[in-house]
Amino acid sequence: MKKAVLASAVVAALVSGSSLAATVYSSDGTELKIGGRAEARFNISDNNESASDSSFKDKSRARLNISGKTQVSDELYGFGKYEAEFTGDTAEGVNGEKTDSLTNRYFYAGLGTNFGEFSYGKQDSSQVMLTDITDTMATFGADAADAVDGNKDKRENNFLYSGEFDALTVQANYIAANEKDADSFGIAAMYNLGAFDLGAGYVSQKNGNFDDDQINLVAQFSMDAFTVGGLYTMASVADEDYTGYELSAIFKATKQLSLIGVYNYGEFDKAADEEANNFAIEAVYKFNGHIRTYAGYKFEQLDNKDDQLQAGVRYDF
Repeated sequence: MKKAVLASAVVAALVSGSSLAATVYSSDGTELKIGGRAEARFNISDNNESASDSSFKDKSRARLNISGKTQVSDELYGFGKYEAEFTGDTAEGVNGEKTDSLTNRYFYAGLGTNFGEFSYGKQDSSQVMLTDITDTMATFGADAADAVDGNKDKRENNFLYSGEFDALTVQANYIAANEKDADSFGIAAMYNLGAFDLGAGYVSQKNGNFDDDQINLVAQFSMDAFTVGGLYTMASVADEDYTGYELSAIFKATKQLSLIGVYNYGEFDKAADEEANNFAIEAVYKFNGHIRTYAGYKFEQLDNKDDQLQAGVRYDF
């Protein structure tokens, strides 16, 4: 009987366009949650132009995530998550035609204990809790943080540990790459001091005959309606040094309206041009907890890139 109820709840959540973020099943220490978003958005920039394409580009997408948790004992529980993203007219199909695309964003499972969680699958690296300090926009940003692949989010074959100890959060991960000589290891820590958050992280990754690494330092300050954050990173990639930094400022003008600005800069010491050099502004208006609209503008400072305008409407369920 419970299996039938569970199946009905899952089907109802999948087919209902107005489904709320919800626990669709909960019994005997086991629960299942389903959520997601529908996001209609577009980008306007000369970067999009080609012999066949205009400056207008649709970037609409939809996401569905399913997560579960089961209590094994007072000191042990299991958990898992899957998230998919559907985008339209992005992949190249037969004869160069654009086709729809379905991407597996996250899928992992693990065990939780009194001293932390251990999981494996496609999930974020340990550095993401640091880079999220400046990855604050719905439209742009996060252009300078990731010099090494092992620093990024949504990494496959990823073993992750995460533990919280009062004001201190610690994460460590190991990525066992499918390719030879491409494994990665990272560790990061974040400490909360009331209005301040301070964090640091390190990534080491094999890159063929090279040993790449990256160091991240972050800080965030929040007071009333203002939140400001900064990230500084230095890395070595294929024996070439990289330096990058990101700055973010958020002002919550009203309960519904937030104004955001970011700056991104990154460069390899031997490169003729910077890897990233831009600033962006954005306004987000939340009508309620489910629907919002936003618009952002990116001012590119690189000679080979053009400014961008992006806007959209997002419904969360």
